[in-house]
Amino acid sequence: MDTVFFDLDGTLTDPKIGITASIQYALARFDIRVPTQDELLWCIGPPLHASFKALLGTTDADADRAVDYYRERFGDVGLFENTLYAGIEETLTAVAAPGRRLFVATSKPHVFADRIIDHFGLRPHFGRVFGSELDGTRVHKTDLLRYALDETATDPARAIMIGDRQHDIIGAANNGIATIGVLYGYGSRAELVDAGAGHLCKAPGEIPGLIK
Repeated sequence: MDTVFFDLDGTLTDPKIGITASIQYALARFDIRVPTQDELLWCIGPPLHASFKALLGTTDADADRAVDYYRERFGDVGLFENTLYAGIEETLTAVAAPGRRLFVATSKPHVFADRIIDHFGLRPHFGRVFGSELDGTRVHKTDLLRYALDETATDPARAIMIGDRQHDIIGAANNGIATIGVLYGYGSRAELVDAGAGHLCKAPGEIPGLIK
């Protein structure tokens, strides 16, 4: 494998507080019960618009409004309510063997993802951060990874995607990319196995040994 794609939320960083508190902030603008942060953990990873549509049980227009409210808080406060998983920097250093390229591939808008990567000083590890656009373009991992493969002139047979949710695994499989599912994030073992993850790991330190 000469190209490694890393998911961001639930794989490189733990974004629980920032994401869930920003979702709560958005939902408080609507006439519904606002779930607790723990009740919102399922929202970490999937495209945000779809999560809001499910939470509100209503129209695309309301979900669009909720995303705008979410970004009001997340863009200034929430994206920094985030922590780096223990051992990630050492893992990235170990994965970056001579001739191997590392990239971030996240459904989060790249305008936010870039700031998070810079905030944690991870920029030197990655050739580029691939994320969605604010209008929802490339929010689905299949589309995002297809774009990343094209942009980096990568042979999918020599690439691997590392992530914590089924969307990472399915999006990679749809592009012929091998996968590692991480169990320390927000997807369950059953979710990752059912999605077809090629390997599973319990901690960041196990990742280098799974990339050949």
